[in-house]
Amino acid sequence: MKEAANTPSVTMCRCSSEENAIIDRVIGCRRSQRQFGPSVPEDEDIRRILHAGLLAPFAAAAVGSSKDYFRRFFVIRRGSAVIQALSPLVLAKVRAMETDLAREMEKDPLLQEKAGGFARRIEMIAKSGIVPGIGTAPFYIVAAERRGFPAVELQSLAHCMENMWLKATALGLGFQLVSVTSEMADDPAFCNILNITPGIWALMGCAIGYGTEELSPPIRPPVDAVTVWLE
Repeated sequence: MKEAANTPSVTMCRCSSEENAIIDRVIGCRRSQRQFGPSVPEDEDIRRILHAGLLAPFAAAAVGSSKDYFRRFFVIRRGSAVIQALSPLVLAKVRAMETDLAREMEKDPLLQEKAGGFARRIEMIAKSGIVPGIGTAPFYIVAAERRGFPAVELQSLAHCMENMWLKATALGLGFQLVSVTSEMADDPAFCNILNITPGIWALMGCAIGYGTEELSPPIRPPVDAVTVWLE
């Protein structure tokens, strides 16, 4: 049966040209900030960033009909007792990752070539004794996503982090992913500090504060250079 000619189409939240220009600017300004100053963002700005993360897509079919929240946030301040308790746990995880990766690279020449850059990065962190983003910024935030089936919680956390990153950018705040946080989801001591059960939640973390580093513009190819239109 043919659709009636006068059937109205649905337009979802179409932004004005001015609003689209602002969105484009925020997306274009998004960067990784790794140097943070002493100034502390307002708590209300952090709440606005968390709200943006809460609005990000999540895997409803995977987590089922749980009445509990599918996503949680833990905000940890620089210099707090909690950050002092978490820091050595994450550093220990980085050092274990360094040892395990070095062992695997010795056995696999292809892995040596592929993982060399990452291996040097975690070696540097392990030697420094400081995990970037944990205690180096005014706020370390852990986002937790309920695990389900299929296991797509890390994809949901990626959406969450992107929303938070863009909102932080719009607020003039620096943002740094702390990806090693995902390795702590099954760590009993780390989860105990957050008062969550190990293995139930996937984790991802970020650091937020006022950046002090001048960030260079992004280098990206033209859209047409990486796009194929299939008819």
